[in-house]
Amino acid sequence: MKKTTGLNRSITSNWRPATRAIRGGTWRSENGETSEALFLTSGYSYDDAETVAARFAGEAEGMTYSRLQNPTVAMLEERIALMEGAEACRTQASGMAAMTAALLCQLSAGDHIVAARAAFGSCRWLVDSLLPRFGIETTVIDSAIDREWDKAIRPNTKVFFFETPANPTLDVVDLQYICDLAKLHGITTVVDNAFATSVLQRPMDFGADVVAYSATKLMDGQGRVLAGAVCGSREWIDEVLLPFQRNTGPNLSPFNAWVVLKGLETLELRAMRQSESALELGRFLEPRVARMLHPGLPSHPRHELALRQMRATGPIFAFEVPGGRQQAFALLDALELIDISNNIGDARSLMCHPASTTHANMGEEARAEMGVTEGLLRFNVGLEDIDDLKEDLDRALSAAGL
Repeated sequence: MKKTTGLNRSITSNWRPATRAIRGGTWRSENGETSEALFLTSGYSYDDAETVAARFAGEAEGMTYSRLQNPTVAMLEERIALMEGAEACRTQASGMAAMTAALLCQLSAGDHIVAARAAFGSCRWLVDSLLPRFGIETTVIDSAIDREWDKAIRPNTKVFFFETPANPTLDVVDLQYICDLAKLHGITTVVDNAFATSVLQRPMDFGADVVAYSATKLMDGQGRVLAGAVCGSREWIDEVLLPFQRNTGPNLSPFNAWVVLKGLETLELRAMRQSESALELGRFLEPRVARMLHPGLPSHPRHELALRQMRATGPIFAFEVPGGRQQAFALLDALELIDISNNIGDARSLMCHPASTTHANMGEEARAEMGVTEGLLRFNVGLEDIDDLKEDLDRALSAAGL
C-alpha cells in the first residue's frame, strides 16, 4: 500500500482541521481507491523469513498481526492524531477500554491518582473500585475547584484524570491551570475529551499529556459501533501504552475503525450544528426546569472558562426537574420524537435518566456527592429540525407538569 498522506508530516501538519478530518492518514493500494479500504484480516504473510524476523524485532516497517497493526486501524489512528495535534494515537475496542488502558498502562501498586468526582459512571468505577484492587491509591475531588487539585497531590501522585465537560453534570475543568500544575509536579494528565472531540476542544493545546476518547460517541456520530482512542507523545504511546495494549489485547476491529473513519469526515459539520441546536434548546428549557447544566449558558458557573477553552460547547447538556424520579420518568415517557437512550454523540436526539442508567452502579451517596439527583436528565441534541424538537419537549414538559 502507498501512504498518500501518512509519511509527510511537513504537509499534513499545515493542513487545517477540516482537511485533516477528510484526508489525514489516507493510504491507497495499487487500485487507487478514494474511500479508505477495509482490511478484514487477522494475520499477514511474508516474502521470506528474514522479513518477518526484522518486523518482529522492530527493525523493519510492516504488519505482523492485527492485534498490533492493521492498515484500516492505522489509518484511523493517524487521522485522529493529526486532528488532535498529537504525535501518535492507538485505538481500542471501546471508550472504556481506552480509559482503562490509559490508566493501567502507567500505574502500579503504591502509586496515587487524583480524579474528578464528576465523571461517567464506569470511569468512577475504575477509580473507586478497580484501581484500589491493585494497590493504587485514589483521591476523588471537586474538579471545578482549582485548589482541590493542589491539596490532593502526594509524593506518589502519578496521574490526574478528568473529563471536561464532565458526564453528566457538565462540570468544566480549567485545562491550563491543571496541566501547568501537573507539569510542575511531574504528574501525567489524562483527559477524557469525548463530550467535545478535537473539533470543539484540544486539551493538548493547554498542555495535556494524554487525551482519551470514546469514539463511539461524536466521532462515529450515528450510534453504529463501539470504539476508543488514546493520544499522546510518540514516546508515551510506544513505550508506555503499547506494551500494555499488545499484551492485553483491547484492540479495535478493522470494520469499526472504517466506520469511525467515515464518521470523522462529517464530525465538524455535526458537532457545530448540534452545538448550535443544544444552545437554543438550553435557552428554551431553562425557564421551565429547576436547574440547567449547560456550559454554553451564562447560568453555568464556569461559562466564561468554557467559552475560552472550547470552540463551541457541544451537543450535550443536563437539566433537573423538581419532582425527582417520578417527574423525570413522566417527562421521558411523554417524549414522541426524542428517544430514551443512554448513548450520546448520536445524530438522533436522545435523553436519559443518569441515576437509573449510566450512574446506577455508583450508589446513592456517590451520586449525591456528584450532583446526579433523581430529577436529573441528560440530553443529547441531534440533527433534527429544531422546531420539531421544541414541540416534542413542550409536549413532554406539559405532560410532566412543568
